[in-house]
Amino acid sequence: MKLGKSLVYSAVLILTACSLCGCSVDTSNRKIPVRVLILPKFEVGEMSGDFPGEAQLFYEEYLAGGEEYEINSIPQSGTLYYKDGIALFLAGQGKVAAALNTASVLSDQRFDFSEAYILSVGCGGSAEGYGIFGDVFVISAAADYDLGHKADIREMSKDTGTTWFHDESFDSTAFIRLDEGLINQVFDLVKDLQPETTRMTQKYLEKEYPDQPWANRQPQVMRGTSVTSDNFWKGRYDHQNALLITETYACRDPYAITEMEDVAVAQAVRQAGLLEKLIILRVSVNMDTFPSGVFPEMLWGPEEDDHLASDDSLESVDIFPVAMQNCFEAGKVLIDAIMNEQLH
Repeated sequence: MKLGKSLVYSAVLILTACSLCGCSVDTSNRKIPVRVLILPKFEVGEMSGDFPGEAQLFYEEYLAGGEEYEINSIPQSGTLYYKDGIALFLAGQGKVAAALNTASVLSDQRFDFSEAYILSVGCGGSAEGYGIFGDVFVISAAADYDLGHKADIREMSKDTGTTWFHDESFDSTAFIRLDEGLINQVFDLVKDLQPETTRMTQKYLEKEYPDQPWANRQPQVMRGTSVTSDNFWKGRYDHQNALLITETYACRDPYAITEMEDVAVAQAVRQAGLLEKLIILRVSVNMDTFPSGVFPEMLWGPEEDDHLASDDSLESVDIFPVAMQNCFEAGKVLIDAIMNEQLH
């Protein structure tokens, strides 16, 4: 007993002496605390100073001049940016890359994520009839488009409007509902923001959807379900499939946007035990159906089409940088609220 007390007294004396003389105490095993982990999926060019992708505005506001750490990620090492309790990492595009990269970051033993909120941000294609270019969606559930069964309409006996068939054996991983209490708080914080648009975008919507109140309005912050697919799809059959998937899985909010990572990021976050701290923001930069007069080969085929070069075409809609700003403004409100301990 006396020996134990002596050791304690000696340790106290050493620490006190070190503090008085300016000696440093080894803290190399102390983990780096993270309060917010921002997960954009891609950046267009540089992290600062040029055309913005999903990460740039967040980097410039919160991470510029901070520290950088290499993460063993997929398909190659990636950089985690860190400053004052806020971290940012490009999660990658597609479900495999996003899930593996998110898991790699959250399992890195240099960082302490035990008190962290995960803010997943990105763009996508809004559901025709619900969202427009520039809308920001607070996601309450994410569903996997690729789990189940999918047919080719040319091989079906009749045109049913959908080509997806439910398989309940996938239900444990096919969709994830985010924490309802957190999502309610998040939406209350950002619902009154007024996202921006452009005149060219408005003209396109007026021409494409005349006399449609859902389309001819200012962008808004809305709640919704995201449907995740590795395939960058468009079209009325896939749109109907996404509606059916959202209904089948009894998601709380309507199908709002299609994208390529949300359900995978959510699975990795759930595996790390942090699902109750996950927030997903998505902003619309296109629509999930083809505009009138446009066919798939015109958008994605090898031959350039004159229709897409006209001033009224889909390709002329200049919403992308504005949408990135819209997503950032909503994200900034949430990050500042987290750092000020206004979310719980």
